[in-house]
Order: sequence, then structure tokens, then C-alpha cells
Amino acid sequence: MTFFHLKWTALYIALIPFINWSFTWAPQWQIAEGWSFNPVTMVTGLVLVVRDFAQREIGHRVLLAMLVALGLTLWLTGPELALASGSAFAVSEMVDWALFTFTALPLWGRVLLSSALAAPVDTVVFLYGANFIRPDSLTFANASLSIVGKMVGAVIVAFLIRRRERAHG
Repeated sequence: MTFFHLKWTALYIALIPFINWSFTWAPQWQIAEGWSFNPVTMVTGLVLVVRDFAQREIGHRVLLAMLVALGLTLWLTGPELALASGSAFAVSEMVDWALFTFTALPLWGRVLLSSALAAPVDTVVFLYGANFIRPDSLTFANASLSIVGKMVGAVIVAFLIRRRERAHG
């Protein structure tokens, strides 16, 4: 299998350091008093879905892809953000890996359920670690809006997959 055939895995490896790097400069948008939102969190939902496709490409080796991406994060952003990201990904990856490995749901169902379970865990663990780098990251508003942003992407992708599966099956 060539690198070209691993398009989801390559995208997964690229998205992780990109999102972590962009967290260092992306502005917090004030939606209302006490409610701020980091626009990068909309892209973070894609990582959870892209991970599902990467796991279909390379199986359990998706964990190695995560390590490569975290190495790039360490190189691009430094140890603090790499530790926050690595902790969040490790926890959410284990949730996702178990779900993808031990369930027989159709792909669209696994994408939706894995995002529903992994998004809150990933968000809270990451924002907790990031709070040491960028104070006031771990707030109820930011966590809530981040989870919603991740789930919007997951719902859209699950819908598209389900529609495609119905058309072909």
C-alpha cells in the first residue's frame, strides 16, 4: 500500500498538528457575556471523523499515526501543547478504538456514536491541559460549544455516509 492509498491516514496525521498549532493563535470569539468560542474547535470535530476513516485504512495502526502526529505537534508547538493534545487524544482514541473494534454497527453509526463518546472526553481533557498554556481555556462555555461543534461535523458526515450506504446497498 502506498502513501497515496493512505489518504485518510495522511489527512489525520496532518490535521492534529495543524489544529494544535492553530490553537496557539486563534482568537476566542465572545458570543455573549461569559460565553467564548474558539473557532478552531469546528475543525477538531473533523479529526474524530477522519480518525474513523484512517482506522478503516490501517486498522489498529491508527495509534501509530497518532504518535507521528503528536511528534509533529511537539516539534511545531512545544511540549506543553503536545502533552495536552496527547492526553486528550490518548483517552478519546481508546474510547473510539474500543467502539470501532467491538461493535458491529454500520459505519455511519460507528462514526456518530464514536464522536458522541469521544468528543466530550477529548474536549475536557484537552482544555484542561491547554488551560495551563492559555488561561481561561477550560470554561463551561468553551467546552460546551466545542462539543457541539464537533458533533455538528459528525452528524453531517454520518448522514452523508448513511445516504451513500443506502444508495449502494
